[in-house]
Order: sequence, then C-alpha cells, then structure tokens
Amino acid sequence: MSKEYAGDKIILVMDGAGWHKAKNLQVPDNIEIILLPPYSPELNPVERLWQHIKQNTIKNKVYKTLNSLKDVVAKFLNQITPREITTICRVNYMSN
Repeated sequence: MSKEYAGDKIILVMDGAGWHKAKNLQVPDNIEIILLPPYSPELNPVERLWQHIKQNTIKNKVYKTLNSLKDVVAKFLNQITPREITTICRVNYMSN
C-alpha cells in the first residue's frame, strides 16, 4: 500500500484485534496507524455498514435455507452504492 500510494499520507484506522498488532512492525513513513480504543464498535466505520446490512436483510427474518439468506445479502450488497457506503460509514473523527 505504501508503494502504491507513495505520494500520499495514508491513515489506517484499525480495531484492537490481535492480528492488527505486531511487536516488530515497521510502518513506512507515509502510513499512520490509529488503533481504536477497546470495546468501541461504534467508532469502527465498517461496523456501521455491517449494522446497515443486518438491518436490511436479516433482522427479524427467517430464511428457509442458507442459500436463500446468501442470495438476499448478495442482492442487497450488489445494489448498495459507493455513495451510500460513504454516508453509512461516515464518522466525525474522519471528517474533513
């Protein structure tokens, strides 16, 4: 990522999952890592998207087969636009 966007400053926002931390991690100069505080899913933009997906596909619904559930979720994901995702995932700490 650092090489692909060599001219840019990259900010990675990550939760505190164990695999997001390494003792000897060498972070390139153009990358800054911000770790979210423990137990703060409300601050993780992808959690907002997951909540939206659940709200519109599986909440209070029963599917007869796993394939029918997969079909509904896939259809929903194929219809959501990048603009909608941006709006859903927007958090104040990442606003300009």
